[in-house]
Amino acid sequence: MRDMSFPSSPYDAEPTFLDGQCLVAMPGIVDEPFARSVIYVCAHSAEGAMGIVLNRPAPNVSLPDLLVQLEIVPEPDRIRLPQNVGRMQVLIGGPVETSRGFVLHTPDFHIAQSTLPIDAGVCLTATVDILRAIARGDGPKNAVLALGYAGWGAGQLELEMQANGWLNCPADADLIFNTAADARYELALRRIGIDPAMLSVEAGHA
Repeated sequence: MRDMSFPSSPYDAEPTFLDGQCLVAMPGIVDEPFARSVIYVCAHSAEGAMGIVLNRPAPNVSLPDLLVQLEIVPEPDRIRLPQNVGRMQVLIGGPVETSRGFVLHTPDFHIAQSTLPIDAGVCLTATVDILRAIARGDGPKNAVLALGYAGWGAGQLELEMQANGWLNCPADADLIFNTAADARYELALRRIGIDPAMLSVEAGHA
């Protein structure tokens, strides 16, 4: 974990039609880490797509642990961290570049040339400076840290959606920051009018 780094800009930031929406995995997607996943789309263009898996908590990892391991906070100062730091979720954001961190957060925090507003309630910052700010108590009110991301090449996501691999639904800050990770899949489905119990692998196929 000590080698974890933060890219400055891992994607094309031009607005596209799926930015700020969620992808919800259909039952036909059975391979980990995407089975029953909810992915927040940060960028989608003709060149491909990039998103963060929202419902895969990182096992046995907490944000205070990472702050100490990254030497942002000395171990003796761990007990002085703001109370909300321990409650911020650490997620496995996807299988690509899992040593890199991506912070989804509310728009009350911004770093010039580093923070990307994705929609009205969600921004993404991918520099270690945001972790320093969180440790000081100067960071965003709400945030989740994702290790790694999900990526698609040109046209790949469109093909998967045409094959009924994914549904898309609106996303908002409440889904990302105020919903337990293990409840996001069912909530996302219900928001598009689907009862999770009624899904089947054959749904949507002729």
